[in-house]
Amino acid sequence: MKEEILAYHQRQSAADQQICNRLASTIEAELPEAESKIWHAHPVWFLDGNPTVGYSKLKSDIRLMFWSGADFGEEKLKAGSGKFKDASVSYTSAEQVDLAEVKRWLKKSREIQWDYKNLVKRKGQLERLK
Repeated sequence: MKEEILAYHQRQSAADQQICNRLASTIEAELPEAESKIWHAHPVWFLDGNPTVGYSKLKSDIRLMFWSGADFGEEKLKAGSGKFKDASVSYTSAEQVDLAEVKRWLKKSREIQWDYKNLVKRKGQLERLK
């Protein structure tokens, strides 16, 4: 795991660190080809330069977000504002992270992608990649 992501984890509470570590190790194992970095102040993984999955600290939980998750057909993933195709789930303890679910969602994140990389170039218009 990259040092900048480890540093992000270390800034979290002990309980949140456990959640972040569990998510990061699962993401890294399931998407080994993804590039990871801190983007907009939180860890994000990219496939071919396109943001795919990331997590961030909210007031009371850690939110796991999939940029194209609204199209995964997964009940537990709650769609964002509707303008984009993002969907997320929140965790308050590491025990809530169902690894089988997260792995399934990560598989879908590889198979279902909207082109966020070129969003500005396309003046806010999303196009489906896969």
